[in-house]
Amino acid sequence: MLTYSFENIDSESMYEHLYRCIKQDILQEKLRAGEKLPSKRAFAKNLGVSTITVESAYAQLVAEGFLYALPKRGYYVCDLERKETAPLPPPPKPQTPAIQPAPKRTYWADFVGSSVARDMFPFSVWVKLLRDVTAGEDEATLLTDTSAGGIQQLRQAISDHLYQFRGMSIDPEQIVVGAGTEYLYSVLIQLLGRQWGYAVEDPGYLRLSKIYEKNDVATYHIPMDEHGIIPEKLEESGAEILHITPSHHFPTGIVMPVSRRYEFLSWASKGENRYIIEDDYDCEFRLAGRPIPTLQSIDVMEKVIYINTFSKSLAPAFRISYLVLPKHLVTRFYDTLGFYSGTVSCLEQMTLARFLSEGYFEKHINRMRNNYRALRDKLLAELRQSPLAGKVRISEENAGLHFLLELDTQRSDEEIRAAAEREDLRLSFVSQYYVSDQNRRPHVLVMNYSGLEERQIPEAVARLCRAVEG
Repeated sequence: MLTYSFENIDSESMYEHLYRCIKQDILQEKLRAGEKLPSKRAFAKNLGVSTITVESAYAQLVAEGFLYALPKRGYYVCDLERKETAPLPPPPKPQTPAIQPAPKRTYWADFVGSSVARDMFPFSVWVKLLRDVTAGEDEATLLTDTSAGGIQQLRQAISDHLYQFRGMSIDPEQIVVGAGTEYLYSVLIQLLGRQWGYAVEDPGYLRLSKIYEKNDVATYHIPMDEHGIIPEKLEESGAEILHITPSHHFPTGIVMPVSRRYEFLSWASKGENRYIIEDDYDCEFRLAGRPIPTLQSIDVMEKVIYINTFSKSLAPAFRISYLVLPKHLVTRFYDTLGFYSGTVSCLEQMTLARFLSEGYFEKHINRMRNNYRALRDKLLAELRQSPLAGKVRISEENAGLHFLLELDTQRSDEEIRAAAEREDLRLSFVSQYYVSDQNRRPHVLVMNYSGLEERQIPEAVARLCRAVEG
């Protein structure tokens, strides 16, 4: 009868040790095909182990195809060819190249992207508030799943801020906090419905158009005049939802006059399902005069949905934005979308609430505004003293963090952009933000200066001159 030693089996269980011993004998052909193994009871008695140990070892060998069982007759060795039963070497690792994202190019000077200088963000204040929140709040509150609308403390702080800064009387319950405007655009589509047409500005923020299109809604690109979207073209489109940036249009910088605003409010009042989404993305950085009153503040028909973000005022890494819904849409939001969890952590929301309510946000904005004003003034001064001085027209320099630079040149926008690339500059033109080729304006640069440092500006302007003049 088969005999195996159970000494020095270390941490291996007895049935595993027996299984390995029998398997090795089969692979080495010490146990041949068709050979019958001892009965469980007799084998266990001979080895001095329990019947369960033998039964478990046999069961594993049957499962792997080394043994087969015949009812009331016992266990037999399977007819295996050596080449099939011998342990196979591990398959070689596929020699496919590792998937790596394409490296994102960095430029010596970037007139397109938005960023905040590291020394401008009040890290010490934010860390202090974060520590205070962690120490002062109930642990259960911090770890609780937040509601779809956001925590009450932040919604109240935003409500107070909007009243003080934008003159908007908003109930905290009207505010919905989310992880960035792109997420909130998708929320609005679910709230208002995919069956309606959505109108956007042309030229405009192309990422917004892509978000609407990826959410399977009909998207209409409405042409603009010097005051914003043309009302007659909007009416002709058949759209029900209008998405606009009336206080500072991107990319043209247009500030929509109040007469045009009332035209759009009149348009919205003519249909039950018509709404206006007012995107107020960089309202804090108007550099001359008072902030432009919001469209929402003159809306008496509850047709305007206001949206804003802290990405511009704090830093792009802060993915915290918010909606202000008309009161009659608040109930619909919680009835249809209230099952969603909050997309911004409770800890971040509480810290931002204190940052707003304790006055730190206002101080930060004032500091940022002074910094951006200095950057803009330095950039304008360098342009006016450069070889381009008599060949450019500057406009919309007070509305926000970019202005327009219209060039008197025979070179195409693409030629100038390619020359700028060689100078390690990143530029964009208004012509890039059109969907329709009609009314496309050439030779107008969009000069976003938020990512520059003051020391860079003289050299940046010199490189820009070389790119434009060729």
